[in-house]
Amino acid sequence: MSVDVTARPAALDDSARHPVTPRQRPSAGAVARRVWASAWPKLLAVGLVIGLWQLVYLSGWRPEYVLPAPGTVFVALADMVTTERFWQAVATTLQRAVLGYGAALLIGTALGVAVSRIKPLRMAVGSLITGMQTMPSIAWFPFAILLFGISEQAITFVVILGAAPSIANGIIAGIDHVPPQLVRAGRMMGATGFTLYRLVILPAALPSYVAGLNQGWAFAWRSLMAGELLVLIIGASSLGANLEFARQLSQADRMLATMIVILVVGMIADGIFSAISRRLRRSRGLAIDD
Repeated sequence: MSVDVTARPAALDDSARHPVTPRQRPSAGAVARRVWASAWPKLLAVGLVIGLWQLVYLSGWRPEYVLPAPGTVFVALADMVTTERFWQAVATTLQRAVLGYGAALLIGTALGVAVSRIKPLRMAVGSLITGMQTMPSIAWFPFAILLFGISEQAITFVVILGAAPSIANGIIAGIDHVPPQLVRAGRMMGATGFTLYRLVILPAALPSYVAGLNQGWAFAWRSLMAGELLVLIIGASSLGANLEFARQLSQADRMLATMIVILVVGMIADGIFSAISRRLRRSRGLAIDD
């Protein structure tokens, strides 16, 4: 009697009973509903703010040259965005933000990994990093101007100091909260040294790291705006400089319009980081699609 050893028992053949089907893409209607569900709370908040602003304007609490009506400000904003000088200012500010934040990203990440891995270094500078994070960025500008003068380097220096501690603390917190069981499992599978960090610890710390990146961007953006208000470089148009010039010329409508642009840029950046965070949580089974 011969036995076919290549035959697979029917009980183990799951493909017939549970066929694997490719994941279907959401329909256009589902995408539209998801976009609307995400957008309407924001639109409602914007409408409430504009309505409250209009009520305060109508109350006469401040004269119009100090607090103009929302319609006046949006007309000024529409006029601003049609000028080449405005887009030059936006480009200059975004270039400074990307340069400063990129340098802070490299420095903060390297510092966070080093501090989390080397205990004497953590004892030496761990609390210093937190202290630098809580220190107002504007307090660094007198020192930055003393070091670099009225220059781009002074602004970049303060942006780095504003963002790097938050990024470092994010990765330190993420590494601290990696489950010890996960580290032991990685070592049992042969991961040691840098390989253990690259394949086990750093991926596990990624959610806290992304949160630190988001917070670091917020500090970088705030530091940059403070720098552009204080360090006015001749020939370099920027959003902060436009804001200061509008204040000096008592152009409240243009000043508020520039503030709206600064707010929108910050919200767009926050939306990008939020999307990355949601995607990360979804990939780890921590979020469920509606």
